[in-house]
Amino acid sequence: MAATAHTDSPGDPANPARALAIPTPRPRGDWDAWGSEPARLPAGAKAIVATLLPGKAHPVPHRAAPVLTPSLLPDDDLAALAAVVGADAATRDDAVRMLHLGGKSTPDLLRRRLDEPQTAPDAVVSPSAHDEVAQALRVCADRGIAVVPFGGGTSVVGGVDPVRGAHRAVVALDLSRTAALLALDEVSLLATFGAGTTGPQAEELLGARGFTLGHFPQSFLYASIGGYAATRSSGQASRGYGRFDDLVHALRVATPAGDLDLGRSPASAAGPDLRELFLGSEGAFGVLTEVTVRIRPVPAATAYRAWSFPDFAAGAAAVRDATQRGIRPTVLRLSDETETRVNAAMGGHLTRMRGSLAVATFEGATAAEAEATRDALDAVFRAHGATSRGEDPARSWERGRFASPALRDTLMDVGVLAETLETATTWANLPALKGAVAAALTESLAASGTKPIVLCHISHVYPAGASLYFTVVAALTDDPETQWMRAKDAASRAIVDAHGTITHHHAVGRDHRPYLEAEIGPLGVEVLRAVKSVLDPRGIMNPGALVAPVGDAAARA
Repeated sequence: MAATAHTDSPGDPANPARALAIPTPRPRGDWDAWGSEPARLPAGAKAIVATLLPGKAHPVPHRAAPVLTPSLLPDDDLAALAAVVGADAATRDDAVRMLHLGGKSTPDLLRRRLDEPQTAPDAVVSPSAHDEVAQALRVCADRGIAVVPFGGGTSVVGGVDPVRGAHRAVVALDLSRTAALLALDEVSLLATFGAGTTGPQAEELLGARGFTLGHFPQSFLYASIGGYAATRSSGQASRGYGRFDDLVHALRVATPAGDLDLGRSPASAAGPDLRELFLGSEGAFGVLTEVTVRIRPVPAATAYRAWSFPDFAAGAAAVRDATQRGIRPTVLRLSDETETRVNAAMGGHLTRMRGSLAVATFEGATAAEAEATRDALDAVFRAHGATSRGEDPARSWERGRFASPALRDTLMDVGVLAETLETATTWANLPALKGAVAAALTESLAASGTKPIVLCHISHVYPAGASLYFTVVAALTDDPETQWMRAKDAASRAIVDAHGTITHHHAVGRDHRPYLEAEIGPLGVEVLRAVKSVLDPRGIMNPGALVAPVGDAAARA
């Protein structure tokens, strides 16, 4: 990598080239919940459940401890992997395997509350740097062991399930020991991180030097830098900082076929950009081990503002106008009427908010700079009929922006389904797509005996279009996994039929793979399979994620 390090920065005395700094270790969520601390239901949540979800719900209690499927990894395979990463970093211990059962979607968490054995990886292997990752992949390829790269474990689309595929065993390749700030170039504003560095760790390391990455997805507390790149993540500040793929300058990749170092200049005409093969590749082609990202100085000032519009259509028109004029708040979100009303009720303010609520934040090197962007957006919004609601709603949103996933677990405890899905399309197609998805969710869940509440907001905007992020709330039935999977399939088919993307930022994983061909075409799928066949000829990398395993006709359907 071309980034330069400060010679006076702290590092690993045993290996001075190891890193500029090792971050503070971060906790992971529990094996059966998003986080490690249960969320308390907001003041208005119980009233919403009682009023809007009448009928008998079916709470799904936590289990005391899981029973795991037995490990199928033989002693000699474990010893071969331990010879690469160290005896303490290759284990079949159930307490470690339990933390790598897969991702954190509602079906994932529902399954972990059932009284049945939990499918676990056969071992967990934790390399500390690129070379150990590369060696571990060679061992697994030679021995027919599947590999699932594992960062923060926050996938909600089946992206880190411990799937063996056609192989005799599967290991979770836990990248948390690679967490480090490996290089910092303060002149070019570039930072290189080990792929297992979490969002909070990256901000801790950069903040100590006066910089920020500015990438804050809802999974921020647990997700990793490598995971951001592998899933084409989009943070809540995407309007100001860009999507994560916009932030990537360079990648170092280990594949079963060899290593790649990609990205040496800010821009290049040296053929197709091979970084794009790995941004969004979800561990199906190899393992991202080091990621060099564009950084910025920590902003000196932040301003806040919220507005209400008569309805979502008026708000969307205003957001489009402002975006196409080039106005760039850091965060820009627009809730539809239902989400606005429910969020107000959750905070105990049922009668105080109507219409469609927009919130925004504005950063700058000075307060005047942040306020100038705020005032420019305010002028456009007022021209579209907006009413200012001051700073409080935007500040309130910011305080709770990482809390929703944990609230989902608490609602499940009382028999309430709360799940999300997302898509994106052009501005012209936005109303039709929103209506089609909401109708599909409502029809499917009503047919299962529970009428849902469907909420929606815009959280990522572009001159040509925007994302739509749906939240679905319904009473759980006595077969909650089937209930949600039918609804998710109905919504996914509606997205395909209405010409939206099957995923704007959650990625493909295994859950969205059946709908990918409709978006990129049969030839597009074959291109992905051809890339995999070159980089992963034995098919050991994350079997079934992104593309179906070779020879698996059923999985390709």
